[in-house]
Amino acid sequence: MVACGIGYDVHRFAAGRPLVLGGVTIEFPLGLEGHSDADVLCHSIADALLGAAGESDIGHLFPNTDEALRGLNSLLIVRTVREKLTAMDIVVVNVDATLVAEAPKMAPYLQGMKANLAEALAVSPSRVGIKATTNEGLGFLGRGEGIAALAVASVERK
Repeated sequence: MVACGIGYDVHRFAAGRPLVLGGVTIEFPLGLEGHSDADVLCHSIADALLGAAGESDIGHLFPNTDEALRGLNSLLIVRTVREKLTAMDIVVVNVDATLVAEAPKMAPYLQGMKANLAEALAVSPSRVGIKATTNEGLGFLGRGEGIAALAVASVERK
């Protein structure tokens, strides 16, 4: 049986933090505020995978009240979710995600993100889609207050 899930995450910009998306550190004067490394791309993909498996969101697995998780590399979150699904006899078929931000330009970093995520998911890079767009100057994203990511994942129960 094939199942699909949807994930969404958003974080506001914060000074004094690195900007990490898809496990890639991006040159930019601001990072994202959050308990972990605030990688919205990884978080949205992890939530999409958990949703496809009928599980709770990443906040249940990685609560922001756990100080041991402060600054956690979010590729570990994706890898842990994939391992959880594997233990449930569920395999990742594909993921597709879109980053929404006015800045920085994402194009130079997309292939690195794709490679990192494919490795964490134990799939071919051809099964990982990552795109980027702006919010055309509209709303909090359009004002450059942060970055959002949306993801869809397909999984198959063995």
